[in-house]
Amino acid sequence: MIYPLLLRVTLEGAISAVSGVLTDYVMVTVLLVIAIYFTFATRGVQFRMIGEMCRLLIRSGKRDNDTRKTDEPHHGTISSFQAFALSIASRVGTGNMAGVATAIAFGGPGAVFWMWVIALVGASSAFVESTLAQLFKVKGDKSFMGGPAYYIQKGLHCRWWAVTFAILITLTFGFAFNSVQSNTISSAFHSCFGFSVEWMAVILTAMTLVIIWGGVQRVSRFSEIVVPVMAVAYLVLAGVIISMNIQRIPEIFAMIFSNAFGFDSALGGTVGSAMVMGVKRGLFSNEAGEGSTPNAAATASVTHPVKQGLIQTLGVYTDTLLVCTATAFIILCSGVFVDGHDGIVLTQRAIDAELGGGHQYGSIFVCVAIFFFAFTSIIANYYYGETNIRFILNNERVISVYRLAVGAIVYFGSITSLDIVWGFADITMALMTLCNLAAIVALGKYALMLLADYRSQLMKGIDPVYSSDTIPSIADETECWR
Repeated sequence: MIYPLLLRVTLEGAISAVSGVLTDYVMVTVLLVIAIYFTFATRGVQFRMIGEMCRLLIRSGKRDNDTRKTDEPHHGTISSFQAFALSIASRVGTGNMAGVATAIAFGGPGAVFWMWVIALVGASSAFVESTLAQLFKVKGDKSFMGGPAYYIQKGLHCRWWAVTFAILITLTFGFAFNSVQSNTISSAFHSCFGFSVEWMAVILTAMTLVIIWGGVQRVSRFSEIVVPVMAVAYLVLAGVIISMNIQRIPEIFAMIFSNAFGFDSALGGTVGSAMVMGVKRGLFSNEAGEGSTPNAAATASVTHPVKQGLIQTLGVYTDTLLVCTATAFIILCSGVFVDGHDGIVLTQRAIDAELGGGHQYGSIFVCVAIFFFAFTSIIANYYYGETNIRFILNNERVISVYRLAVGAIVYFGSITSLDIVWGFADITMALMTLCNLAAIVALGKYALMLLADYRSQLMKGIDPVYSSDTIPSIADETECWR
């Protein structure tokens, strides 16, 4: 028994040390600098085009009517709204409930402010990466495919860089993030009902394997139905709790801002820890600049790449400014964040404290919500990995092995330590993010050209349509737009 314990302690220490340097210093700094750069380069596209984002999302709720649709099976398979739902399925999950709770527990209430910051400025990076994914997408067997690996190879003509990213995103989403999601589900059910984590591991593994063998169409339909319903239900619950504490809202805002800048360290955390935890957990949740969302954005059938770029930008706001903020206010209103809990258990305790019922009603609701949020994230995360494995080697046997490996990691994540799965996820997330940020800086000029073309057509009263000859220098690399 002593050797497994020593191995676990050693592994946790090593992961924590590497994660501390890579994420707390390198990734946080680079992420903020590049997000600010794109905010200025796009002249604040994430702010000045919010109206257009909402208009596009409403229109795409009814299948996007692609004016260039052909009889080829590749076109029109995934609508713009379905691609948005698929990306939201990955975004809205553990990060919104357990991630926010962990950020507040270790960074203090000020971490919430830095989550807002990374969402507001990082949305510009989300716009650029999703627009590039649409520009350089390719035709797959059943739908369009794309993402950073594709735009690195086609835009920068660098195969080794593209393959490196493909490997990193598969490790991050297919394995590391999925272990976090399954761990959170198991912890929630164990805390609420006393369910054995081993049995939850078996159930989650079986359900995951059944769903992922159905392909992206089943994934997108599942996400399109489940995620919006659960998100709305969770926001309604948050609204009820906030309305019960409406007189405390000014106090909560004051708490967040004062702690964010170190004016009230008694609440826990320092300026540095608040910033680091807020940015890390904010990125885990909204994925802005991380390189994951472009994989979903590329699947949509739209008439102009900027359309999906704008819709995915709105997804960052949906995730952080709505769902994450709802969780933060629930926790801060309850005051239980100083009691030593963290992760999903802290969120459960906070809702219990507000609704009463002897740790029953809140925990039950959170169990149901986190199950759907986290399980849809597992499915969407799997798809990101599959897309990139197909980029490296489009072989069905390899895909089958990957599916089984995802099932195994879901099982492992359910029964292992919370510190190990979060630490592993932070390391792979940082490496993947840095790889993608370097690529979108190098290719950002194309996103800026597309934005200018889109706005020019809008000003003429035209529904924007893009053709590959608009940017002749890359026409051969953008065959889906001929």
